[in-house]
Amino acid sequence: MATAIATKLRPLGDRCVIQPTPREEMTKSGIVLPDTAKEKPQEGTILAAGPGKIGDDGKREPMDVKEGQKVLYAKYAGTEFKVDGEELLIVSQKDILAIVDEAAA
Repeated sequence: MATAIATKLRPLGDRCVIQPTPREEMTKSGIVLPDTAKEKPQEGTILAAGPGKIGDDGKREPMDVKEGQKVLYAKYAGTEFKVDGEELLIVSQKDILAIVDEAAA
């Protein structure tokens, strides 16, 4: 499903389409959380990345992130929207804080 969405969306400039990691439904102690108590996720997977921002000199700056990478992003970053029932987020590269390296974890 995610690849089908990624082919529909082509972000511009230094923006990325991110699929947020699903919110926790239950605490470690077994308490079920209602939607209002769930914390907004700050981690997700990049579905599509733009070509990069055009600098003041007219040259395109390459993106530091690419499709498939897990990233951490700022708490209130980006614009949320739905495509085919999937909740997605478009963020600027400057709002991406880190790449999560799965191999090092």
